Amino acid sequence: MTQLPRSAQENTTAALLAGYLHEAGVRHVFGYPGESVIDIMEAVTRQGIAMVSAVREGTAAFMAEAAAMTGGHLGVCLSTLGPGSTAVLNGVAAATLDRVPVLAVSGQIESSREQFFTHQVVDHGRMFAPVSKLALRLDPSSADTVIRKALRTAVAERPGAVHLTVNADTWAMAADGEVRLPPLAPAAVSAGVYSASPEGASPEEASLEGASLEGAASGGDGDPLRVLAAARRPVVLAGIAALRCAAGQDLVRLAERAGMPVVVSPMAKGVFPEDHPYFAGVLDMAGYRVVWDLLAGADLILAAGFDPVELISPWSLSTPVLHVDTVPNTDQVYASQHELVGPVGALLGWLSARWTGEPRWDEAAVAAHRDRLRAAWLAGRTAGRLNPSDVVMIAREAAPAGTILATDVGSHKIMAGQAWQATEPRSVLIPNGLSAMGFGVPAAIAARLTRPDRPVLALVGDGGFAMAATEMRIASSLGLPVTVVVFADNSLNRIELRQQSVGYPPTATRMDGMDLVALAEAVGCDGVRVDTPAALEKALTGLDARSRPLIVEARIDPAQYEAQF
Repeated sequence: MTQLPRSAQENTTAALLAGYLHEAGVRHVFGYPGESVIDIMEAVTRQGIAMVSAVREGTAAFMAEAAAMTGGHLGVCLSTLGPGSTAVLNGVAAATLDRVPVLAVSGQIESSREQFFTHQVVDHGRMFAPVSKLALRLDPSSADTVIRKALRTAVAERPGAVHLTVNADTWAMAADGEVRLPPLAPAAVSAGVYSASPEGASPEEASLEGASLEGAASGGDGDPLRVLAAARRPVVLAGIAALRCAAGQDLVRLAERAGMPVVVSPMAKGVFPEDHPYFAGVLDMAGYRVVWDLLAGADLILAAGFDPVELISPWSLSTPVLHVDTVPNTDQVYASQHELVGPVGALLGWLSARWTGEPRWDEAAVAAHRDRLRAAWLAGRTAGRLNPSDVVMIAREAAPAGTILATDVGSHKIMAGQAWQATEPRSVLIPNGLSAMGFGVPAAIAARLTRPDRPVLALVGDGGFAMAATEMRIASSLGLPVTVVVFADNSLNRIELRQQSVGYPPTATRMDGMDLVALAEAVGCDGVRVDTPAALEKALTGLDARSRPLIVEARIDPAQYEAQF
């Protein structure tokens, strides 16, 4: 008689966690095998969840983050003990500061030896606590409660990573409990959280049940409605909480009714369509001074789900702020005398429904601002060369409808964040909290797995690409036709520019070039090298018809970056 693997038994700790992950909508677990996690690997596979093995644990964590960013749900990564757990640390920190819900699970040595054995043993609790929302241990006697707590904490506002340590012998132990999934849509977007409706209330008022309006109902001088109505030149600054709250339609409605320009943060790209007449640019990306000038010239900033974790430049504005977010303004990076705390979309809808004044800006004025912004991010181009802005614009033109863009971190991100036009939410994956290099390639792979119906393109610097280049073998083996365009200038450009600004030589920021065409062949991908706009256009023709991953080595002239920073 064939005996089922111990993880296949219905009442084991591994089976319970795998059941919860399946019910939570998790379809991929990203990780790297290890002896301490083979039971959970088998258990999730039996639940129909694909176990995706990355080249290393650190990139597996980025894949989990990108899957969550793309799909709007929980991402999961898995590592073994010791060096596996230390490798995943950077990705856990990235998810926490990028405000992305991720469950990171690490195996640990058997419980009988953990207190005294030293080989490959590190203290996960002390290591992960500073970079996660919560660091927990999964024990059979409390597994049901701990799993629910971990999942609910990861998605709760503000979302982030939760780390779960599991001893190798724990997986096969019996765990009482059945899958009772808590609400995993963030409270800010869950209709059930704000379902109570006072008799006779309008739909907007009903949707705000439980929200804190900070005196909005008083009608006094502190009424946020009066503050907004009194503004002559208000500007909206929309951030990642607006994206999480699916507040796009409410942003558009308020912008059109009140005639308010909308600036977005990098990680919120697409929450407000960038072809809209009231779109006013992306904060802290190329041409950033023009955007900051717009905010400085406003007489009110309506911060709609804006999270200061995305700031690259310091906040030095004296412009009054109306804070509209899922959480109170406890950061105090900017001062706000007025706060609306609750679901961002509903709050914006409430403001829009009560707007009675004339539009504050006309479309021509916003268009003139966009012209200034475009001139700013195009500044510094070198005629006859392949400029960074050329790469972004050519890639955007070649990208089929519905393309998802992933970027890495560096000067190219600053350019792409402004020049790539996003028209829908979750179509651009930009890490801008921790801003960790090495994100772009694994993010593209995870995005394609999560949305197999969408073309996926990554724009990455040669430094970030070098950190994750071998992950393209995974794209090839999984048959994922992602396209990766590498901005090749043999430099860590953003750091080199900072060295240059203070009169230092380019110490440790110059890199020997790689033959990316040869590398592409070695990992089962197509590869091409280009150094002109025409060659890049040719290389990117027919992206939606490709059947193999493509690596494009774009030999750029980085001089344009100097005009941006």
